[in-house]
Formats: sequence, structure tokens, C-alpha cells
Amino acid sequence: MAKVAFIGLGVMGYPMAGHLKVKGGHDVTVYNRTAAKAEKWAAEFDGKWAATPAAAAENAEFVFSCVGNDDDLRAVTTGKDGAFQTLKPGAIFIDNTTASAEVARELDAAATARGAHFIDAPVSGGQAGAENGVLTVMCGGDAAIFERARPVIDAYARMVGLMGPAGSGQLSKMVNQICVAGVVQGLAEGLHFAREAGLDIERLVEVISKGAAGSWQMDNRHKPMIARNYEFGFAVDWMRKDLDIVLAEARRNGAKLPVTALIDQFYADVQDMGGGRWDTCSLLARLEK
Repeated sequence: MAKVAFIGLGVMGYPMAGHLKVKGGHDVTVYNRTAAKAEKWAAEFDGKWAATPAAAAENAEFVFSCVGNDDDLRAVTTGKDGAFQTLKPGAIFIDNTTASAEVARELDAAATARGAHFIDAPVSGGQAGAENGVLTVMCGGDAAIFERARPVIDAYARMVGLMGPAGSGQLSKMVNQICVAGVVQGLAEGLHFAREAGLDIERLVEVISKGAAGSWQMDNRHKPMIARNYEFGFAVDWMRKDLDIVLAEARRNGAKLPVTALIDQFYADVQDMGGGRWDTCSLLARLEK
């Protein structure tokens, strides 16, 4: 059992912190910007909550975060009352936020200056993956520190991989989002075509999902797409935030992402339709508008 802090109890962080407590058996203290949610988590999981990130991180061996963006991450780490104010020497800060590689390297340097360690560890698998403890975690950091952290991360993960030095986890998550965006758009166009052609879509998916067109998105998203039910899952607003990070990094490294840039604009169309909180599979709604 380790002394653990978890900062950020959104739709991902809330169950992830729960797995650290229940499955991992760790002594967990949580912080959330809305204190009522932290109190609720502490009551549900028989854990503790703190009024600030600094208070949550005090004396912790492992500190996790899962917040919104780079600015949120800086606020809960190096900001006033941030976790880095009390992060003890030798402690490992594990960030599950989908953020930029730039902020990951910045926080790695800040942790090192305190005699502590940093791992950027964005996740894939969505809300269902977090709730079921089967996330994929892409890590950037020192190999020896990763090996220390991995058994703790395993509490909410199905796959945990070290991708390289600090920032590599975030770069890997960018690749993940590039691939996801393309697959979802292809699936949306395929199902739209099938509906217009008068095909039995359930029968169609049953067959083609076993061939080269099969994917996680097809298996898990074709039913809500057929039903036009988008009120769940990974929100379009979040995907646009992620793609903004991707496209900014591509401008820096010179990668050409014409399809990703186009799909980002398609998601902007979905936002204009009022679908900012819809699941990303709502790209189909844009085609049926």
C-alpha cells in the first residue's frame, strides 16, 4: 500500500481514483476544484479529501492528476497552493491529463528541481475504460521511475507502456487521437452511405466488422450511431481540445495532417449544431443534417 494523492475528479479521474483505492488498496487523498465532489468521493470510497492540491500531495509517494488542459495542469502543480509546493523528494507525479508535450517537459524539469520525478501518462479508453479500470496509458519519463510507478498505474489500466522520455506519452496520445478521428469519420461516412443505399446496417456491421474494416469504433459506436443517440461518451468539445494540441504540435514539427485538420473542422460544425457535449461519433449527425 502506498500513500497516493489524486487531483481532478472529472468523469475520468473520479473512477480512476476509486480504482487506486479499491483495486490498488492504496491510501488515497483526493482534491477537486469543487469540494463537494471530493467529499462525495471520500464518502463513497472511504478515503480522504483535501482543500488544495498542495495539501493532497503532502507526504504522498505518488501524486496523480487528471484535469482539463495545460493551464489547469499548471494551476494544480506549480501554481499557488499547487501540488509541487509540497511534493517531497523522491515522490513521483503522474499526469493523466491529455495536454501538450511542452507542458510535460516543463513539469518534468520542475519536478526534477525539487528532487522529485514526473511521468506524463495520458490515457485512452474513454469514460467506460476509466469506470471499468481498463484504460490504455501512454507514458513518458525515466525508465527506472516508470518501473516504480507502473504497479500503481496498473490499478486502472489494461495496458501501460513507456513510450520514451518526458513528453513522449503526450506525443503518443496525439497519434492516438489522429487515428481515432480518421476512423470515426470513415465509420460515419460508411454508415451514412449504407443508410442512403437502403442496406440493413446491423447485418452489414455484423459482417464487415469481422474483416479489414473492423475497429473498436465500429464495435462500440455503430449502435448509438444507428440510433442517433449521442448523449454520452467522449465529448466533441474534448476532442477539439485534443486536436488543437495535435495540430499545434504538427506546426512545430512539420508533420502534414490534412485529414486531421479537416475532421477538426467537421467537429466544429457539430459544435455549431449544439453538439459540443455529444460523443465524438456524432460526426454522423453532421452528414445527416
